Amino acid sequence: MGKRELVIIGAGPAGLTAAIYGKRSGLDVLVLEKGIPGGQINSTGEIENWTGVLHASGAELADSFRVHAEHFKAEFLETEVSKITVDGGRKVIHTNKGEIEAEAVIIATGASFRRLGAPGEKEFTGRGVSYCAVCDGAFFEDQEIAVIGGGNTAVEEAVYLTQFASKVYIIHRRDSFRADRMATERALTNPKIEVLWNSVVEEIAGEDMLEKLVLKNVRTGEISELPVSGVFVFTGMDPNMSFMEGLVESAKGGWVLTNERMETSVEGVFAAGDVRDKYLRQVITAAGDGATAAMAASSYISEQLHLQGVLLEPEQVTAYVFSSIDETQARLATKIEESAGGGTKKVVLLDGYKNKRMVEKLGITNLPVMVEFRKGKIQRSKQVGSLEEAVEFLS
Repeated sequence: MGKRELVIIGAGPAGLTAAIYGKRSGLDVLVLEKGIPGGQINSTGEIENWTGVLHASGAELADSFRVHAEHFKAEFLETEVSKITVDGGRKVIHTNKGEIEAEAVIIATGASFRRLGAPGEKEFTGRGVSYCAVCDGAFFEDQEIAVIGGGNTAVEEAVYLTQFASKVYIIHRRDSFRADRMATERALTNPKIEVLWNSVVEEIAGEDMLEKLVLKNVRTGEISELPVSGVFVFTGMDPNMSFMEGLVESAKGGWVLTNERMETSVEGVFAAGDVRDKYLRQVITAAGDGATAAMAASSYISEQLHLQGVLLEPEQVTAYVFSSIDETQARLATKIEESAGGGTKKVVLLDGYKNKRMVEKLGITNLPVMVEFRKGKIQRSKQVGSLEEAVEFLS
C-alpha cells in the first residue's frame, strides 16, 4: 500500500489531535481505525470537563474532532492492524488491507473496559451484561439494573443510567468511591441510586436473559442475590496493544512507556493517549499527548530527511555541530557560515540542541565540534572554540 510519512493507529482524541497537528506541520498523514472515529468517548453520555465546552455528548465531541482532522485533509483508512515490524529503521504496519511502510508511527489505540471475570459474564454479554451505558442504557427503561465499579466512569455512568432505569445499584468492593467529589456527590444524592458497599459479584445468572447477580460481602462473607435486568461493568481498563506486544517497553499491565516527547523505546515509534502508562486518562490529556506526539514525530522525520540528504548522501561534507542555546556557540556558527561562504568548502550548520536525536545517532557527545563526512561516515572531527580553529579544520 506504499510508504507514508506519518501513520497514526487509532482515531480517538489522541489520534485525531495528532492528525491535526501532523497535517499542520506539513506531513503526509494516514489514520488507521477499525471502528468509528472518536474511540471510547463515543460511549460517554456527557462530557463536562473539556475546556470551553460546558456540555457535550462524547459522540458530539468525537465528531467535532473528526471534522477538524478532515478539514486539514488527514486521510483515513478503516482497517485492523495485526502487527508492526521494525527492521533497521524500516517500520511496516501489517493490516487486513495490506502493508504500509511509515517514516514514523503514533500508537493511539486507547484502552478497553476490563472484563469482570465472573461466571456467567461471557454468556450474558449482550443479554443483560454491558460495558457501554450510552449504547445500551435505553434498553432498560423502568427496570432495575446494577453498575459495578467505584471510579469516575462507574459513578458518572450510574447517574447517566438513572434517566432510564427505575433503580440503579452501584456495587463496589470498598467502603468509599475512588471517583472525584463532584461525581460522588451526584451519585449519593440521586434518589434512584443505592450503593452496595464492600461487595463483589460472584456470579451472573439467569435463563435466556440476565435475571440476578450473586453477591458476596467481602467483610462478612455473606452471600446474597440481587434481582436485576442488566449490569454495567466499569472496573478499570486494559491497553489496546496486543498487536505490538513485545515491540516496545511497557509497564505493569501492558501500558506503553514513553518519555515526555511521547517517544517509545523504539526509534520513530510514538505513543499517545490512554494506551500510555500515565497518571490521568481523560479526553483532554489524550489530546495533549496527541499534539506532543505529532510534533515530536514531525521533528524526527525532519531529522531523518536532513541527516540523509545533507550529511549522508553527499560524497563529502563538513558540518559544524553546536548548541543554539549557548550564545557563544551560536555566534561562532554565524561567523563560520559567513567565512565559509567565500571558500571552496561548504559548511552545514547542525543545531545539536534542536536535533538531539540526530547528534546522538552520529555518536557526537561534545559540542561545539567540526565534523567531516565522506560517503556518510565520519572521517575526522575536532572540537573548536574559535573561528581560527574552524578555518584551520577546513584548510
